Amino acid sequence: MPKKFVAACVQNNATPDVDFNIETALRLAERAADAGADLICTPEYFSGLRTENGLFHPAAFAEGEHPVLPAFAEAARRWKVWFLLGSLGVLNPDGRISNRAYVLDSDGGIVARYDKIHMFDVVLDSGPLTESATIAPGGRSVVAQTPWGGLGLSICYDLRFAPLYRQLAHNGATVLAAPAAFTKVTGEAHWHVLNRARAIEHGCYMISPCQYGEIEGGGACFGHSLIVDPWGAVLADGGDGEGIVMAEIDPAKVAEARGKIPALDHDRPITPETAFSAAAE
Repeated sequence: MPKKFVAACVQNNATPDVDFNIETALRLAERAADAGADLICTPEYFSGLRTENGLFHPAAFAEGEHPVLPAFAEAARRWKVWFLLGSLGVLNPDGRISNRAYVLDSDGGIVARYDKIHMFDVVLDSGPLTESATIAPGGRSVVAQTPWGGLGLSICYDLRFAPLYRQLAHNGATVLAAPAAFTKVTGEAHWHVLNRARAIEHGCYMISPCQYGEIEGGGACFGHSLIVDPWGAVLADGGDGEGIVMAEIDPAKVAEARGKIPALDHDRPITPETAFSAAAE
């Protein structure tokens, strides 16, 4: 059985100023490391974000030139912690941007990459938001191997797609992560219930750092970074300001929840059928 560990969520309000955002996130991460965190998780687009006419414009660089990666690799080595960098904008050779999460080990090495699969193309009361206009979707689910077991990766809008998490759990995830820049309006309605549901459905911990505050160009993020246990209890909630939240993650609780309700073992194939009402004679 893997040992217990302490997870932390960093909660910041990213501006278009990448250097400022890196400094802020590292300052908060250092607080978490000093308090005993083993795994420190940052939100989606924590290093830079703005919107324009309903389109997302994250701070984006080619992976080999991204200033976040060496800064956090050095911090991982210095503090001997693991990082989940919730997501960065990464420029692809074709000019499109990937919304990419990275897992770094305590030597600063990249253990896993995950590109957000589901694009946030929605029409809210405030107007449309069209992530796919500027962001290229991914197509692979990823479970990162850590000293504490499998860490299933997802990002923000992915949270609404339960089959992704089912696959992650079946592929060895005991902790699920959903770093986000969840909008304030959808967060108030759905953030807590979706995170708790994903934890309960799969007998997993959920670790979901989320940005808070106004986005330059329009929109606002909900905050309330969450750590939820496998029974659905909220262990930590970041509220609506800058800071960190932390909680102990106990793999034995995953085994306990899955032993009580072994839903993953009860999955069955379902054959679709369309029923038509018979026309009146």
